[in-house]
Amino acid sequence: MPRVLRIINRFNLGGPTFNAAYLTKFLEPEFETLLIGGLKDESEAGSEFILENLGIQPMILEEMRRAPGLSKDYKTYKRIRAIIKEFKPDIVHTHASKAGAIGRLAAHHEGVKAIVHTFHGNVFKGYFGATKNILYKNLERYLAKRTHAIIAISDLQKRELAEEHRICAAEKIRVIPLGFDLLKFKTEKEKKRKAFREKWSIHENEIVISIVGRLVPIKNHKLFIDAMRLVAEQSNIPVKAMIVGDGESRASLEEYIKVNCPKDHPFVFTSWIREVDEVTAGSDIIALSSLNEGTPVSLIEAQAAGTPIVSTDVGGIRDIVIPEKTALLSPSEDAESFAFNLLRLINQPSLRSEMSEQGWPHVEDRFHYSRLVKDMRQLYLELLKA
Repeated sequence: MPRVLRIINRFNLGGPTFNAAYLTKFLEPEFETLLIGGLKDESEAGSEFILENLGIQPMILEEMRRAPGLSKDYKTYKRIRAIIKEFKPDIVHTHASKAGAIGRLAAHHEGVKAIVHTFHGNVFKGYFGATKNILYKNLERYLAKRTHAIIAISDLQKRELAEEHRICAAEKIRVIPLGFDLLKFKTEKEKKRKAFREKWSIHENEIVISIVGRLVPIKNHKLFIDAMRLVAEQSNIPVKAMIVGDGESRASLEEYIKVNCPKDHPFVFTSWIREVDEVTAGSDIIALSSLNEGTPVSLIEAQAAGTPIVSTDVGGIRDIVIPEKTALLSPSEDAESFAFNLLRLINQPSLRSEMSEQGWPHVEDRFHYSRLVKDMRQLYLELLKA
């Protein structure tokens, strides 16, 4: 039985954890997998329940942290090399940037047969300045030469990696979209809607607009706040803006609202909510205001729930939504355009209804975990045969 060592940055709540968990569980019994990863940040929601529900016991590397640190990174590198020597994997598959860098170096130096890396996004836009971007691109090019297959999670991401950032030749990149258990977002929606709105004291006539994700600069929540301020000025329909998530930017966002919005502002900070299907059911619109994105899970989940989307038109967004059908897209950092799209949905219940009906058919097969597992099994077998 081929052995897979799967390495993930950290076990936080998000797409990479879900996908690493599904692959670990459902590639059995054909592949034996050891899942290892670092600690989540204190401000992030944990993902232990995902692993527990699937009966997975990962190995936690306390040395591997999100923040850069030469000492801890070197200890992580030595630890992974030791794990490879003991576990003797046929395949090392890394997920996301830090795990990808340290894990691939360790696998290469231990002579692993097949090294695979998944880009769940990239850090080439919106994260660092020009000098660091060049540094990280050169590092990824170096690592790509020591990788047997690179996985992009969208066609757009593949084009960006191969043509815009020139990380490697397009022939080395396989497009395998993410996969999730989406059925829960489609079932018992009225019951979940009632529970969510009762919990947060939301009146039936209020339009709820929720934005789900980490509160960090790359998510650009200030754009969402600016757009909602414009919406409140231009609409007589009562709205509630739910900011679901937590992170390093929370205090600054709360201060930004205090300084720039009226006292009766519509914003509610909920912190992390594990039952995201209640959020999608209880919301009338799901928003995303990021400066850059790979494949945002919140938008896949929104479409599964039939909740219309307003988003910035960045990264791989167009690869997962149908513009004007399941999502209204705005240029990045254009608060007026973002507000205009929100108002279109707020003022037109029929448009919300039309967009709602098109979400589930779009994501049902394209983003289910069974398709993810099938695609990955085929890639692994090809690499081992080669």
